[in-house]
Amino acid sequence: MRLADVSLGTLRIVMLVRGRRSMAGALGFFESLIWTLAAAQVLSELDEPLKIIGYAGGFAAGTMLGSTIERWLAMGSVLLRVVAPIDTPHAYQALRDAGMQTTVLNGEGRDGPVRISFSILPRRQAPDALALVAEANPFAIATIEDASVLDLSARKPMALRK
Repeated sequence: MRLADVSLGTLRIVMLVRGRRSMAGALGFFESLIWTLAAAQVLSELDEPLKIIGYAGGFAAGTMLGSTIERWLAMGSVLLRVVAPIDTPHAYQALRDAGMQTTVLNGEGRDGPVRISFSILPRRQAPDALALVAEANPFAIATIEDASVLDLSARKPMALRK
C-alpha cells in the first residue's frame, strides 16, 4: 500500500508544480485514503517488525516508482539551450529541419564568439533534440530546464503543440 500511496504523492506534487490543481487534488484524495489504511495496519501491530520494515520499504520503493512514472509521462515543456563556438557546425539548423522552433543569438564565450540557440519544446521531445544536437555538433554544450509556457493574451499557462 505504501508503494501506491507514495507513488501517488510523487505524482501529486508534479501535478501541483505543473499547475494541474484538480488532478493534484484527486491524487491527494487517493494518496491519503491508501496511507490511512496502510498506517492503520502497521500501527495496530507494532510488535511485528516485518510490517514496519515493509512499510518503510514501500515508502522507498514508492518514491522510486513515482519518479519513474513521472519520467514516463514526460509532461510539460522544457527550454533547450545550446551554446557552440560560432565556427562549428550549426546545430540549430538540425533542430529547425526536424520542425523544432529555434531562436539563435550571437554571444561571447570564454574562448571567443559563440552561437546560442533556444528552443522550447514538449519534454518528451528533449531526448530526440539532444541527439540531433550531438550529431550535428559534438562541440556544442546543451542545457535543459523546465519551462512554463504562457499565453500572454489570456494570462494563463498554455500547452505546446506537437
